Amino acid sequence: MRDPLAEPSDLIRSVSRALRVLESVGRAPKGLTVKQIARRCELTVATTYHLVRTLAYEGYVIRREDGTYIVGLEVADRYRELVTAFRGPPAVGETLRRAAVETGYSHYLGRFVGGQVALTAMAEGHRSPYLEDLVPGFDEGAHATALGKCLLATLTAEQRFRYLREYGMRPFTTATLTTTETFEADLAAGDRRGMQLELGQFRQGVACAAVLVAPDKDMERRVVLACALPASEMMTSARVVRAKLLTVARAVADSIAADH
Repeated sequence: MRDPLAEPSDLIRSVSRALRVLESVGRAPKGLTVKQIARRCELTVATTYHLVRTLAYEGYVIRREDGTYIVGLEVADRYRELVTAFRGPPAVGETLRRAAVETGYSHYLGRFVGGQVALTAMAEGHRSPYLEDLVPGFDEGAHATALGKCLLATLTAEQRFRYLREYGMRPFTTATLTTTETFEADLAAGDRRGMQLELGQFRQGVACAAVLVAPDKDMERRVVLACALPASEMMTSARVVRAKLLTVARAVADSIAADH
């Protein structure tokens, strides 16, 4: 939801409207007609027609034979560029892939992007449950994932309170922590454990653990490493998971430092 109070004085309306059109089309995998797009974006049909024609010319939307529009391939190209930029040095990606192969668990990197917790890289492991939401760019549920908890734990209590107030504490499952009091207690337990943890808080039957890779005064340069596995395995293997995560975290930190 865009904050109207944060709207820049030099906002270019046509660009803003074009992005709204693209977002609407992206949310409708079956496609939308120009009239449907206009209605969803609260624009006139004439304005929408010109915007859609421009987006189609640039490859960001595609017109199908039935007259509906879907997302174009240029969007995929921009996403690949985003994933590459997020991941960092090639050695980081290789470290994640090697860890996923050796353990069988999916591994993830996360950091603050624009002040928001975001997943920035991943490598899938065959023993981890498939989590379709957890792809580079995912920026929801920081309170319900170990990756999010690990990053939020680097903030002050006041900063965390403001973050959770702004983004909310949606109950993904019945186990999700939905109050700041329980969340703070959970982070404290994670600090004592040397690893932030969640059991079925984001997805029932799935567990996730995370450790800090790179602390930094600049919050946008803080990096955390996480892995996902069946909750039943976490109950019996937490110490082993922590040891392996710390080993991988050191390798990731070395790769980041070498690149800098």
